[in-house]
Amino acid sequence: MTLPITREEAFELVKKYNSDEKDIIHYLESEAVCRGVAAKLGEDVEYFGMLGLLHDVDWGLTKANSVEHLTKAPAILREAGFDEEFIELLVSHGYGFDCAGLLDRKRGEKKEFILAASETVTGIVHAYALMRGGIEGMGVKGLKKKFKDKNFAAGCHREIVREIENVMELDEFFEVAIESIKKIRGDVGLE
Repeated sequence: MTLPITREEAFELVKKYNSDEKDIIHYLESEAVCRGVAAKLGEDVEYFGMLGLLHDVDWGLTKANSVEHLTKAPAILREAGFDEEFIELLVSHGYGFDCAGLLDRKRGEKKEFILAASETVTGIVHAYALMRGGIEGMGVKGLKKKFKDKNFAAGCHREIVREIENVMELDEFFEVAIESIKKIRGDVGLE
């Protein structure tokens, strides 16, 4: 799976269309978790990292009207040289949401589960790290407890996170997510 641009070029593309610092943090964490899960499962780490980094490339253009989310991403990615397989996989994280006509679509492939669960789990990991005063020392047991509490990080779609169980154990996924975000904690304000 060849990528048409470097990671640095992809990050510049993200910043071209997104300026909100919280969004950038989410993209960096999504990249890290996607890379970690790919490494654990023997998948292409660079490819999945790129998916995580770019998954919401058009959010800065569409968040005022979320129904438009993922309608501009395909053109942005085509212009950058990405193939249709990459674009379709990236768009799959929006399946089930009322955006880009994706409400009735369902994920069914390993790669789709990895991307959707990885980008979604970042919300609860980040919120828990902020509550704790940093990510250092965070464990799976504590994260699971917060995951079970539907009032904590209520916007986190736990059913999407659970889709990872199609490819790996939830505890293992939580461990990978924590360790992956720890590696970039300085870049995402979680020291």
